[in-house]
Amino acid sequence: MQIRCNKFNIVPTLQRWNAAEDAPASSYTQQKQMGRSRYTITEADKPHFMTCTVMEWLPVFTRPETVQILLDCWQYQQQHAGLKLYGYVVLENHLHFIAQAPDLNKAVSSFKSYTARKIIDHLEAQHVERILDRLRFAKLAHRTDREYQLWQEGVHAELMFNETIMRQKLDYIHNNPVKRGYVNLPEHWRYSSASHYAGLAGLIDIDSW
Repeated sequence: MQIRCNKFNIVPTLQRWNAAEDAPASSYTQQKQMGRSRYTITEADKPHFMTCTVMEWLPVFTRPETVQILLDCWQYQQQHAGLKLYGYVVLENHLHFIAQAPDLNKAVSSFKSYTARKIIDHLEAQHVERILDRLRFAKLAHRTDREYQLWQEGVHAELMFNETIMRQKLDYIHNNPVKRGYVNLPEHWRYSSASHYAGLAGLIDIDSW
């Protein structure tokens, strides 16, 4: 998938970086590969709940600039790759989201690989050596194509079978910051789609389902 986007400074690197992070994992079909349990999205055009976690649970998303990289990439994919984003929350070291695309495997793989490269570029530019050192150390031994690894492998995807499951997962997503004691109400968390569902303006467009 070639990516060009002057507005968000997303250059044609999504294709280049597709190999930089694992293709997303998913529900129900389990495989053994390189000694790890992995999953494959079996219905790539259906909505799934997914999680992306930073290696060693490092607090990468305490910086607004790193969160903006995620939002810009999602927004680009909504406009150009057929992504439908139904909900999300970004916490300091991981994110949950519900999304659908014509080829969800490809969309999520592109999302992880592109955001990994841009976030690492930002950390290098800001000389965030403590986190970079940990990402360098955490890189899996079999990874010879990179110096760092940002994301843990897989996305632990769950297929959204019906409206009930969709609502349950949206509630789970939006209540994460509340359960952690960060805010009193879900819509008070800036990096979440909870404000959209409360009828308030958010940071990114959320698609109807």
